[in-house]
Amino acid sequence: MGQNNNNPRILLTVHRFACMALLLLLSGLTWPTLASPAQDTRPVIRVGFYDFPPYSYEDRQGRAQGSLLALTQRLLEQAGYRAELRMLPVARLYAGLQNGSVHVWPGAPGKPELQGYTLESRHHLGHIGLHLYFRADTAPPALPHGLTGRGLILISGYSYWAPYSQWLTDPSLQLQLHRTSSHAAALAMLQRQRGDFILDYQEPLEQHSQQAGVLGLRSIELQRLPLTLVVSRRAPQAERLLEQLDQTYQQLQEAGADLQLPADHSSR
Repeated sequence: MGQNNNNPRILLTVHRFACMALLLLLSGLTWPTLASPAQDTRPVIRVGFYDFPPYSYEDRQGRAQGSLLALTQRLLEQAGYRAELRMLPVARLYAGLQNGSVHVWPGAPGKPELQGYTLESRHHLGHIGLHLYFRADTAPPALPHGLTGRGLILISGYSYWAPYSQWLTDPSLQLQLHRTSSHAAALAMLQRQRGDFILDYQEPLEQHSQQAGVLGLRSIELQRLPLTLVVSRRAPQAERLLEQLDQTYQQLQEAGADLQLPADHSSR
């Protein structure tokens, strides 16, 4: 014989279940998942960065973006950590690495401000180029004396290595220094002849020049610098953290993973 689908007890049970499901839906409750943030017990590593597109920047929604940040996050997660990314002004980033409020910075090694405060990875994540940019109607200068008395445009907050940092304060060069807050503003100043040269890093400046349709920009490469993971000595178990990240990078490299940054010009 077939079952009686009109059994009052069965109907009552179905009705109660439907009511509970409706209440859960209306109250906004969801079933817990294993991947919920509240249950993520991985150690948190605070990663600081500054505006350096296309490697590190914030989009219009304030979300951290960039190929260097993506690689850093990948290494941390592979090593068993959870990354918290935050964009900071350069001075606050360096101060955070000094006092331990910032654990990791994917950036250039050898910063004088960070000597004695940080450790650096042995693997290079990529490279950046420091260039001297000028208009097509400007003759390439003999360096450094070809800059004597000329206008040099700088991006506020950026720092440089010797000997280029020394040029800026060399009284014999009599440089006219013009500082601006962005790469786009620096390009505009150069086009309006409010300066003769721009001292800037290749990747962010050339990205802005392409977006703005700036033509005829010429440059001289002054330096090619590596990018590493810079770890604060005051980060939790700093030496162990750095060793894990180096090992993770090597393991991925040996496994054939593509670790090259999309904007890396080092192979040119």
